[in-house]
Amino acid sequence: MKKFVRTVLFTSLCAGFILAQPLAAPSNDPAAIEAVKQVGQDMGDAMVAGDIDKLKQIFADDWATVDSSGKIFTKESLLSDFKSGGHKLEWFENGSIDVQVFGDVAVAQGSVKEKRTDKGQDTSGQFLWMDLLRKRAANGRSCAAQAPGWLRATRPKCNHRIPPLSRR
Repeated sequence: MKKFVRTVLFTSLCAGFILAQPLAAPSNDPAAIEAVKQVGQDMGDAMVAGDIDKLKQIFADDWATVDSSGKIFTKESLLSDFKSGGHKLEWFENGSIDVQVFGDVAVAQGSVKEKRTDKGQDTSGQFLWMDLLRKRAANGRSCAAQAPGWLRATRPKCNHRIPPLSRR
């Protein structure tokens, strides 16, 4: 329970730092909203394919997340796990995704069903997540030219297993 509380507090703290700054009204630009949603799809596709170069483009250098056990993962540790084969995403299916865009910052939240293994153990399930994203600089220095315009700043993925829906 303590680990859960720490995870919730960390997520709230991250969101608080972003949202504490004065924000413009949310954008209703469908292109910006779809671009943010596409980052999530591209990330999952790259994880399934084991495309480390694509993952390097998607995640910010200072990206970090906390799992449900309280363990902190950085971009470097995540990429290392995928390179070594210790972590494998076999398939995923995104649920509905809600996106709010505030200038060059976006908040996305949704759900995902995943079939994955971590060090040989099945860690599959249905999860809730929230992403904080930042739009990349127009000069492209932080990414390859073919990368999407949005960079995953942080992903405090809750890793809360959603009970399976009962079948009637």
